[in-house]
Amino acid sequence: MSTKQSAVIGTARLGKRTKDLTKRLALGDIAIIDHEDIDRVAAEALVERRPAAVLNVSASTSGRYPNAGPRILVDAGIVLVDTLGDEVFEGVRDGQTITVSGGQVLCEDAVIAEGTAQDDATIMVSQQIAREGLSEQLELFAQNTMEYMLRERDLLLDGIGAPEVRTTIDGRPVLIVVRGYHYKEDLATLRPFLRENRPVIIGVDGGADAVIDAGFRPDMIIGDMDSVSDRALRSGAELVVHAYRDGRAPGAERLEDLGLGDQVVLFPASGTSEDIAMLLADEKGASVIVAVGTHGTLEEFLDKGRAGMSSTFLTRLRIGSKLVDAKGVSRLYRQRISTFQLVLLALAGLAALAVALWATPGGQAFVQIIGARLDGLLSWFTLLFSPRATGS
Repeated sequence: MSTKQSAVIGTARLGKRTKDLTKRLALGDIAIIDHEDIDRVAAEALVERRPAAVLNVSASTSGRYPNAGPRILVDAGIVLVDTLGDEVFEGVRDGQTITVSGGQVLCEDAVIAEGTAQDDATIMVSQQIAREGLSEQLELFAQNTMEYMLRERDLLLDGIGAPEVRTTIDGRPVLIVVRGYHYKEDLATLRPFLRENRPVIIGVDGGADAVIDAGFRPDMIIGDMDSVSDRALRSGAELVVHAYRDGRAPGAERLEDLGLGDQVVLFPASGTSEDIAMLLADEKGASVIVAVGTHGTLEEFLDKGRAGMSSTFLTRLRIGSKLVDAKGVSRLYRQRISTFQLVLLALAGLAALAVALWATPGGQAFVQIIGARLDGLLSWFTLLFSPRATGS
């Protein structure tokens, strides 16, 4: 956004957790978040809801790494103002009408807070500064990798700690769906694989909703249960709650409230929920693990934060060739022939076949026989519906 742009007026929607707030956003709302380093997934979720503006209490790019979120928001035409400070949450009520003008947030003509209005130029500068700090992040990554490997060596090397589950995985392909990068497109592209192979489908938190939205049913849901809907939790899938290493499992409380507490399986482990989903599938004998929406690149590791980087890296090393990353398959393969074109192609083939048959004596005789049959069938059909004479 440029400070020269006109003011934006809309309904304020407040939420410190971006993924929770996006569920309540409507077209033209003004989203107020507290999200340092807005990542690609969060930005795409915001863009999908089409708010008029995004106001960020924190820095949208802290300089830790060149995150893609601010660029995605600005390119979508959404006003972005950051570093507003906590006074925004104190001075604005959810549902209140506010105005954003330049870097200022106004309520009833009074300035509530003032921050930095982001545009192409400011984002380019912050991204350049962030790239210069990548070496430090790589050092931290190496340090965290060693710490995680020592802490979880039993699970990584021997599978010790993986719980018993009722879902039969041994010898079957497994599809793990995370609501991450390009998950919708890739899941749609994998429909033939799902129909032909009937894999065990594991939804990681909100990935279970993605599975249901795509017309399938998850066999298992793994996660801390904070971003999955009640609909998905009640779908009949086996529920595996990702617990802390000390056994605490806040997600189990929600399942208790829903009356699903007797179905809970606890999996205490550090790392991320997508990591333990992969480790569980591998330990239970999956023949192949197909991952949709998971994290695999340096940018994606950094989007997850330092705490989650090392676990994902080591998990992928642990699984090895069994893991097939489906991310981006929708961009690699795109159907370029429309249904109408296929119909025309089929008709052209039939016409060519008819011409070839007519060019031979045998083909001419065959066509004449078919024509006589069709003529007889048409006559019978006509007589069937013609009026019949009645006796006097």
